[in-house]
Amino acid sequence: MAASSAAVATVRTRATTVNRVQRTGLYVVAVFVAVLFMGPFLFSLMTSLKAPTELYELPPILFPRNPQWLNYVTVWDYRGIPFSTFYWNTVLIVLAATVGNLIAATLSAYGFARFRWRGRDFFFMVLLSTLVLPEEVVIIPKFLMFTFVPDYLFGKPWIDTWWPLILPSWIGGGAFNVFLLRQFFMQIPRDLDDAAVIDGAGYGQILFRIILPLAKPAVATVAIFSFLGHWNDFIHPLIYLSSLEKFPLSVGLRWFQAQPFDPVEPREHLLMTAAMLMMLPCVAIFFAMQRYFVRGIILSGLKG
Repeated sequence: MAASSAAVATVRTRATTVNRVQRTGLYVVAVFVAVLFMGPFLFSLMTSLKAPTELYELPPILFPRNPQWLNYVTVWDYRGIPFSTFYWNTVLIVLAATVGNLIAATLSAYGFARFRWRGRDFFFMVLLSTLVLPEEVVIIPKFLMFTFVPDYLFGKPWIDTWWPLILPSWIGGGAFNVFLLRQFFMQIPRDLDDAAVIDGAGYGQILFRIILPLAKPAVATVAIFSFLGHWNDFIHPLIYLSSLEKFPLSVGLRWFQAQPFDPVEPREHLLMTAAMLMMLPCVAIFFAMQRYFVRGIILSGLKG
């Protein structure tokens, strides 16, 4: 018995040691991968704090000797470049488009999840099939549509306006957003709807007083995806906009980069500063809503 107990204790000790070694190895790998992926971010941050004389030193230096926090003030009005206008334009476009995504996707998902009507499954499959359609296929038809249809209806095309960047978000809400919300709505018991109908509630009251309060994680996930997608969008503003005062940050930074290069006064540190300022809202919103984001992604795929 004593020998058996000693053998069992030895096996347990070895298993514990192996588990600790494996866990330590996983932590080391995780830290290495995190540092590897944080490399570009760290490089951008350190470059944004450098003085112009430190940009081309050999050998290169990663950390600035004297961090230039004033760069984050200078970039807002550097040689007449309207960075503040770019920022404000981006905020307006993104907020309007994100609100449109939320409203349209919520109503569409509610119709697919809670109502039975002829052709519902067929139209839902058609909607999902648009997920595999590359944006490059439809971008030219969309450009022609925003050129000729408003010209016919209002006597003026919508090219070089914000309408092509905002209006599509209010029509449909996006196939992925509708799919995500529909999956989450289908997890909510229909008994709640029946009880609300007995109490005299209408379809709108059921949606806004019962469904949406229970679907906060999915709604937050859609809001994050929509915000990030519109904030980082480059190709659509590049195609539809031509006036400098209407550029968002994505196109404005590219325009800033394309300005004539001055070898006496380099501007790479200010480009990195502008990039960090552009990235800041995305990082802040993601970490502020991370728990809703993770929960929405996990729970939305539990039921078909």
